[in-house]
Amino acid sequence: MKVVLQRVKYAKCVVEGKLTGSCNDGYMLLVGFTHSDTIDQVKKMAKKIANLRIFEDENGKMNLNIFQVGGSVLSISQFTLYANTSEGNRPAFVDAMKPDEANKLYHNFNDELRTYGLKVEEGIFGAHMEISLLNNGPVTIILEF
Repeated sequence: MKVVLQRVKYAKCVVEGKLTGSCNDGYMLLVGFTHSDTIDQVKKMAKKIANLRIFEDENGKMNLNIFQVGGSVLSISQFTLYANTSEGNRPAFVDAMKPDEANKLYHNFNDELRTYGLKVEEGIFGAHMEISLLNNGPVTIILEF
């Protein structure tokens, strides 16, 4: 499981001209799964993200978590995180989990984040999504379990 976490001032997802999800002062997550991923990894990742302290305190030090800044989450499924570009110029996606299984884990992951009290909005799994965001920092962290 891979997650690219970006600390954002805002982020939004639009599919076919309609807003499907957005967040403010929080995280925009790109979430990908590979064949061996399990619900245990999903739970571990959600716990890590809920407890990350990457917002500045009054001294400018990354010391606050998302709850302390009243933030929220936009979670976007992203199978291309498992692109293999080692040969040729066209990426192969053989390392990405099959869509049906990945969709279940993706929704389990978002639900697990919600158990921590996070407000989580989503894109639409498998859809062509237009993502807009304003990075805050920028702070971008790649998490992998």
